[in-house]
Amino acid sequence: MSAISELSSLKRGPRLRTKEERRARAKEEGRDNKAGYLFLLPWLVGLIVITIGPMLISLYLSFTDYNMIQAPQWVGLENFTRMLHDDRLIHSLKVTFIYVFVGVPLQLILALAIAVLLDKGMRALSFYRSIFYLPSMLGSSVAIAVLWRQMFGTDGLVNQALNAIGIHSTIGWISDPKYALGTIILLHVWTFGSPMVIFLAGLRQIPEMYYEAAAVDGATRWHRFAKITLPMLSPIIFFNLVLQIIGAFQSFTQAFVVSGGTGGPSDSTMFFTLYLYQKGFGQFQMGYASAMAWVLLVIISIFTAINFFASKYWVFYDD
Repeated sequence: MSAISELSSLKRGPRLRTKEERRARAKEEGRDNKAGYLFLLPWLVGLIVITIGPMLISLYLSFTDYNMIQAPQWVGLENFTRMLHDDRLIHSLKVTFIYVFVGVPLQLILALAIAVLLDKGMRALSFYRSIFYLPSMLGSSVAIAVLWRQMFGTDGLVNQALNAIGIHSTIGWISDPKYALGTIILLHVWTFGSPMVIFLAGLRQIPEMYYEAAAVDGATRWHRFAKITLPMLSPIIFFNLVLQIIGAFQSFTQAFVVSGGTGGPSDSTMFFTLYLYQKGFGQFQMGYASAMAWVLLVIISIFTAINFFASKYWVFYDD
C-alpha cells in the first residue's frame, strides 16, 4: 500500500459497515464542521461587511453621480471618460508614478544594504534591528509626517544643520515645488525597516557552504554578493518589491499632512489618493471618487501582474 493510500485510510478511519455507524460518523463530522464554521464566522463577517460589501457599493457608485445628499443618479461610463480630460488627475498620476518609481527602488536598496551589514554578526544586533525597524512602525503615522514637516521647514532642523556646517540654506524644502516631493520620497525611503527585516531573515537562510566554496575558488566579496546572495535572495526581493509597490501607490498620510491636504505647493505633492480624497470628501463627488478608486485598483493590479510575469526571468527558486 502506498503512503498516500495509508494516509487516506487513516483520514477516513475504520471502515463503517452498518447504517448506524455511518450515521454516527456523519453526525460527528457535522459537529466538527459547525465548530469550524463558527470559528470562521468573524472572518467571514469581516470579509463581507468590511471588504466585499463596500467594494461592490463602490463599483456601483462609480457609474453614478452621487453627492451624499441626493440619491445616486446612473451616468454609465461618464465618470471614467471624464478622467481622460481631467488635467489635475493626470498630474496626480505623474506625481504618484515618480513617487513609486523613485521611492521604492531606493527604499529596497537601502533596506538590503542595511540587512547585509547587520547579517555580519555585529554586536547588539537586536538593538540595531529594533532601531532600524522603528521608522517603519511610525513612518506612515500623522505624528511622523508632522515632525517631517517641521524638520524640513524654512527654520527647521535640516536648514539649521546645514547652516551649522557652513552651508547657508534658507530653502523651504516643503514649500518649494522643486523639493517638496523629494522630501516625501525621502520619508518613504526612511521607512525601510520592514523590508530590511524580511531581507535579514532571507539572508540567514542562505547556506554558508556556498560562500565557503566561492571563497576557495577565489571569488571576491562583490562576486559572492552578485552570484550567490542576489540569486538566492531573489524570491525575497520579489516579495518586498510587490508589497512596497502596492503600498507606495496607496500612500496618502504623508502627502496629506505635509501639504496640509492641498497637494501643494503647486500640486507638487498631489498624489492620486489625495486627489481622490479631495474629490470624495472635499467636493462630495462620490461617484467620481469611486471611479478613481477602481482605476487605482486596476493600475496596482497591472503592476502586480507585470511583476509576476517578469519574475520568471530573474527570480530563482531553489527547489
